[in-house]
Amino acid sequence: MRVVVLDDGEMNNLLMITALQPIPGCTAHDFTVPAQALAFASVHAEEIGVFVTDYEMPGMNGVEVIRALRRIPGLATVPVVMVTSFDQRSLRREALEAGATDFLAKPADPVEIRARVSNLLALSCALMAQRDHAAQLAREVAAAVSLVEEREREIVSTLMRAAENRDTDTGDHIARVSAYAGLIADALGMPAAERRQLCLAATMHDVGKIGVPDAILLKPGALTPEERREMERHAERGWRILGGSASPVMRLAAEIALSHHERWDGTGYPHGLAGEAIPLSGRIVAVADVFDALTTERPYKQAWRAERAKAYLVENAGTHFEPRVVEAFLARWLQVEAGVVAMQATECLPDAA
Repeated sequence: MRVVVLDDGEMNNLLMITALQPIPGCTAHDFTVPAQALAFASVHAEEIGVFVTDYEMPGMNGVEVIRALRRIPGLATVPVVMVTSFDQRSLRREALEAGATDFLAKPADPVEIRARVSNLLALSCALMAQRDHAAQLAREVAAAVSLVEEREREIVSTLMRAAENRDTDTGDHIARVSAYAGLIADALGMPAAERRQLCLAATMHDVGKIGVPDAILLKPGALTPEERREMERHAERGWRILGGSASPVMRLAAEIALSHHERWDGTGYPHGLAGEAIPLSGRIVAVADVFDALTTERPYKQAWRAERAKAYLVENAGTHFEPRVVEAFLARWLQVEAGVVAMQATECLPDAA
């Protein structure tokens, strides 16, 4: 472990280096110019165990050196020893406030130097071990989270394949809805981790359609009132399929499945929720789902042009859709037009999508 010694007097540095030589595993580096010592410490930040600095130096005193040292990444907690011939309470207080850890008085005794620096090196070793342990734990947690996310993606992939067996357009539809939802969430300022979770959960918004008969799901004409009621049951069906899971993604997917057909004015289904009683995830997917449904061909309709679908969203903001969510979608309109959503979808969806 490295010890940096800074004193404008070369004889003082020699005394300090000689005193430190017997400490096992200690490599001392001495400097007479503060800027050079700080530059060296910056390059070797992860290896610095103790920084020893004199107080009285031309151009930059010891307190200023400590303040500069504490601003260097990785050196905010490294032990610092101030060496001074002054026995002034105010100076010690100023040095402590700047980040000094300990003090040595001039002329320093070699035995005292070794004892104090050895103790501080032991403290540095403990801090470094704690830091390494924390980093290892963080890596293990990240690996565990990655494994859980991969398992969740496998589950989603299985559900998606089941849905695609019912409707050949489903795979493309859920990919686009997921991407649109991600764009909206980004415009709303949602953190990246939450956006990724929303993108994945949004892929399952229509999983309840697995239980809808083909005669209704693929019907080329308008549905009868009874058929419409059967189709609308897919929201609660999806919630029942997904809602029993302990997975946060699955719980979010269940929330979306249940709420993405609710309307801002309370006239939607299945529960007639209104305004902010509708989960934000459902409000976001409602806009994404309707826009994609309008702009793609279905057995019962031709695809709308994007501008016409955009106008529909604007006209129905405040009734069908939350105005803020529509504004967020329109804020990413250039990305929608440019087809960026196709690329973003690959970041959110499992490979099987």
